[in-house]
Amino acid sequence: MKPEVLLSRIRVVLCRPSHPGNIGAAARAMKTMGLSDLRLVNPKQFPDPEADTRATGAVDLLDNAKITATLAEALADSVFAVAVSARQRDLGPAVGTPRETMARLLEAAQQGVVALVFGNETMGLSNEEVLQCQAAVTIPTNPDFSSLNLGAAVQVLCYECRMAAFSGAAPLSSQGATPFVSPPATHDEIEGLYGHLETLMTDTGFFNPQQPGRLMPKLRRLFGRAGLEKDEINILRGILASTQVRTGHGRKG
Repeated sequence: MKPEVLLSRIRVVLCRPSHPGNIGAAARAMKTMGLSDLRLVNPKQFPDPEADTRATGAVDLLDNAKITATLAEALADSVFAVAVSARQRDLGPAVGTPRETMARLLEAAQQGVVALVFGNETMGLSNEEVLQCQAAVTIPTNPDFSSLNLGAAVQVLCYECRMAAFSGAAPLSSQGATPFVSPPATHDEIEGLYGHLETLMTDTGFFNPQQPGRLMPKLRRLFGRAGLEKDEINILRGILASTQVRTGHGRKG
């Protein structure tokens, strides 16, 4: 697949950005590296003249940016998402390096839309947002001064994406495909599985929503490592539906 096509499938998602100038800087960083799909989750102030000023030639990306209320909406049709995190979390995907993780992102882009997910300038991503991603990445910085501007972080990772695309670092998994492989599941389909699983576990008494503990985050991490395909989602949900019928916990109506 042509590098330009792979890059066109990479979506940059900014969650709850608080400074419009950083949105413009992110758009400029994207365009210089050949990316164009920008999503904004609940931005504090957008559109804004400061964003246009900082974009400097990339205002078209701002004009075409889509705003969503939640990260789930921004990721709905994606097949792989990478959370940008400054640290390893107790739960959630393991944090990788930019070079190796962007190679994985580009490999997944051969199958559909993928996403780079950035958090708020002050708070970063919430644990719940990280758990909606299948991988995580951190940018190694000077430990004595690790603060990295949002626009700069977008620039670094977009650069790594471009290098991976044009150097062939992303493995051509479409060649010699494994038999019986189906297309990767989308974010919406995976979230549907989690919802179905939680409903059944609650109905059977295995899961207590009032005392959830770490059960659902651990299951998200488990399935996140698996890289679920559409057929696998259908099989798992079929098993859950059959169990609901046999136990009398099927949905009414």
